[in-house]
Amino acid sequence: MGARIKKLKKIRIHREGTSELMLSAIVVIGITLGLHYFVGLVPAIAFAVVFGAAWLMVLNFYRCPIRYFNGDTEKMVVAPADGKIVVVEEAEENDYFHDKRLMISIFMSPLNVHANWFPVDGKVKFVKHFDGNYHKAWLPKASEENEHADIMIETPDGQEVLVRQIAGAMARRIVTYAKDGEECYIDEHLGFIKLGSRVDVYLPLTAKACVTMDQPTTGDQTVIAKMA
Repeated sequence: MGARIKKLKKIRIHREGTSELMLSAIVVIGITLGLHYFVGLVPAIAFAVVFGAAWLMVLNFYRCPIRYFNGDTEKMVVAPADGKIVVVEEAEENDYFHDKRLMISIFMSPLNVHANWFPVDGKVKFVKHFDGNYHKAWLPKASEENEHADIMIETPDGQEVLVRQIAGAMARRIVTYAKDGEECYIDEHLGFIKLGSRVDVYLPLTAKACVTMDQPTTGDQTVIAKMA
């Protein structure tokens, strides 16, 4: 679907975490200086080490790699997220398709990058958000009962792919950048989910899975399936 510009891989901080990181850094620095001034150097250093490490963990969570898929995207389905495969199976999808689909699910731990990518080239048919529970993201019932956002994509050859962003036990915010009617491409960000969460992809049964259970995935890099 048109020329795709290739660039070097880069890493930046995701816009969803910029203000949070700046504010928390100011608080940690301020308290450290206050402890140094009013209590002493040792307590200040101890506080800085502990909370500085915590800040670095949050910084790691908000990494936002700029990635570009190396190869032809036609018929390819790439991982929409970093994480590991927790489901590869035929499953009934009764909200939209009302038939069996090839379901591939990726669980993201708090240590993974939580940016999400479009898994296929195509056009966004619709985006819907649903409130719900916060079960642990790897549980089967999380796909239907947890808060989630559904993005339906129609590929250039007319096949429909459903992408479902699912909140986990700790996740409390799903951000979806996809918009109804817009064209979408592999390499573009679909959205972001804060803390542990999951992304499901529903494909036609004619698609061939290219991943196995517990296999690690890299968003926008790992080919999870090939369309027929």
